Amino acid sequence: MNMLRQEPWSLLNQIQTEMNRILETRLADKQNDNSNVVTSQWMPAVDIKEDAHQFVLYADIPGVDPNQIEIAMENNVLTIKGERTEEQQQERDNFSRLERIKGVFYRRFSLPDTADDEKISAQAKHGVLEIIIPKKEKSKPRKIAITVQQTEQQKLETKSEDRVKK
Repeated sequence: MNMLRQEPWSLLNQIQTEMNRILETRLADKQNDNSNVVTSQWMPAVDIKEDAHQFVLYADIPGVDPNQIEIAMENNVLTIKGERTEEQQQERDNFSRLERIKGVFYRRFSLPDTADDEKISAQAKHGVLEIIIPKKEKSKPRKIAITVQQTEQQKLETKSEDRVKK
């Protein structure tokens, strides 16, 4: 009769290894994200996409008055600042759970040189801020004419040839 060795913890070890791998990847992504500035009290989720003509940034900002958001671009760094405030003070004793964060947010994103900071536009709709950053038009190649400068000897020869022709 063959005996089969059974290890009851091997499946749990595999699950733990996989969970550690997943969490390390997610935490590494968060640690490498330096778009959140230290003075922020919360950080809106942001998606950025790029196509041939523009970059589009979507930021989740529910509960934030779009008129209280400041967007600036300087040295190819896009900055978004704003604040989510409570409209009315409510006593905390009546709440069984408080999860919605209030306070200041401040995010910065480095953009490539192709971003056209003169034509940035933004709009807010249903709690999502959309910032459109067009790309600069590529410079068109052009031909450059070469001028040939004559030496003094060549100038004299050209004058003498002109006299002979007359």
